[in-house]
Amino acid sequence: MKLYFKYMSILLKSQMEYRTSFILLSIGQFFVPFLSFVGIFLFFQRFANVGGWTLYEVALCYSVIHMAFSLSECFARGFDSFSSLVINGDFDRILVRPRGTIIQVLGSKFEFTRIGRLVQSIMVLVFSLYHLDITWNLYKIITLALMVLSGIVIFSGIYMLGASLCFWTIEGLEVVNIFTDGGREMSQYPLSIYKDWVKKFFTFVIPFGTVNYLPLMFILDKVQGNKIIYMITPVIGMLFIIPCILIWNIGVKHYKSTGS
Repeated sequence: MKLYFKYMSILLKSQMEYRTSFILLSIGQFFVPFLSFVGIFLFFQRFANVGGWTLYEVALCYSVIHMAFSLSECFARGFDSFSSLVINGDFDRILVRPRGTIIQVLGSKFEFTRIGRLVQSIMVLVFSLYHLDITWNLYKIITLALMVLSGIVIFSGIYMLGASLCFWTIEGLEVVNIFTDGGREMSQYPLSIYKDWVKKFFTFVIPFGTVNYLPLMFILDKVQGNKIIYMITPVIGMLFIIPCILIWNIGVKHYKSTGS
């Protein structure tokens, strides 16, 4: 991890060399999701609820997903732009270094301008919690933190899967954005508003449901019986990273240099 933080420090210093650009990009990252939330807000001015969920409950769901997405975009950006390392032959240098490939690819790129998106998500989180009547306890606080952490792990896992495909396709595939950008847009609403097959796919295949819908029901006291299961679903969702790492390792073994 010392190497990872060293990478982070170097790239932060390089991005801060152009502070005006950094500030303007951060502001842009703030307003892009902000306009998305404005659309949600206006939607609820017309309809009192969606599938039994109020504006403030959806806002809580929205804030968690966007916080996780912004942090994963910042710290796992190396996998999202991995195809350039393969095309330019730079992955050859990674392979000959005495460090793991995952930590080196993670440290190859950071997008600190995503702080704008993160700030916007935190503002929506505060807005939702202010209006929701939630009886907080230690378990609910831990669950909320695990929801964000689980979201970071799942988004990073999807980026890793997309990067793994580059070992065979060389070029990055835009289809991966269906599950990153598309997954973010879909998961900013509770999964219960979608059809049954959608809920199952995004719970048991790509487990966004373990980030927002299931633990959210625990925090909002919408479940009866054994609530512990709903509380630990974010931890179960983090297991998604295991097959992602396995597929990555298979891809590394099948890597052939482009000769660039």
